[in-house]
Amino acid sequence: MQYSTEWALVSRSFRSVTVCLTHASLPSMVAPLPLEPSPFIIVQMGETLRFRAIASDYDGTLARDGRVDRDTVAGLERARESGRKLILVTGRELPSLRNVFSHLHLFDWIVAENGALLHHPETGEERLLCPAPSAELVANLRKQGVPLSVGRCIVATVRPPHDVAVLLAIEQLNLSLQVIFNKESVMILPRGINKTTGLSAVLSDLGLSSQSVVGIGDAENDHEFLSFCGCSVAVANALPALKRGADLVTGGSYGAGVIEVINRLIDSDRLC
Repeated sequence: MQYSTEWALVSRSFRSVTVCLTHASLPSMVAPLPLEPSPFIIVQMGETLRFRAIASDYDGTLARDGRVDRDTVAGLERARESGRKLILVTGRELPSLRNVFSHLHLFDWIVAENGALLHHPETGEERLLCPAPSAELVANLRKQGVPLSVGRCIVATVRPPHDVAVLLAIEQLNLSLQVIFNKESVMILPRGINKTTGLSAVLSDLGLSSQSVVGIGDAENDHEFLSFCGCSVAVANALPALKRGADLVTGGSYGAGVIEVINRLIDSDRLC
C-alpha cells in the first residue's frame, strides 16, 4: 500500500518551523491501522510575527542631544535577537551619523538624508535615490552667506532666518525642489523624496509590507513615514502634532520610549 506525504510550506515570516506529514487517500475498505509509534509527527513552535521590523528616527527619538545611551543600544540588540529587522530613518548625512553613533551595524538598513540615500551597514552598499544637489542653488545661497551642509543629495541649513533665503532662491532659480522642516532644521530635496520613499525602497529589498513595520519618531519630518507604517509611535518628547496623529504615545522620552516599544513587541508582539 502506498501513502502520500504532504509537507507544510515554511515561510520566512515564521520564527520557527511547522512540519506536518499526513496519510492520504487510504482505500475505504482497509481496516484502521493498529496504533503504533509513528515516524510521522506534528511539530509546531512559535507563531507568525505581526510586526517584523522597527523603523526609527535618530535625533530626538533614539538619540538625545545626538547621543544614544547604553540602555537604548541594549534594547536594539534585544530587538535584533527577537528576529526583527531594524531600520534607521534619519535626516542626517552618513558622515555626521558615523561621528556620533558607533553602532550602525545593529541596523539592517539606514535611510539617510531624509530618504535620499540608502546604506547597508553589513555590505557597505550605498544607493542614491535622487540627483546630486543643485550646484546653482548651493552657489546662490553661499553667496548670500547662508550656512550650508551639503550631502550626496540633501542641502540643509537652519531657521530662522535662513528658511526665507532658501525659499526665495528656489523660486528665483525655478528649481523643482521642496523644503522640509524638522524643528530648527531646513532640508532641501527634490520633490517626491522623503523618509517614506526611502523606507519603501528598503522594505521592497527586505520583502516586507509596510503594515508589518512599527515606525517611531518625534518631529515634523517623521509624520509621513509614520503614517506609512502599520503602527505609528510618537515618543513622549515628540511634537504635539505628531502625538495627535500617532497610534501610540510612549510614556518614556527619547531612547526610553524606544525601549518601551521594543519590550512590548518582544513580550507580546502587540502594540497597535
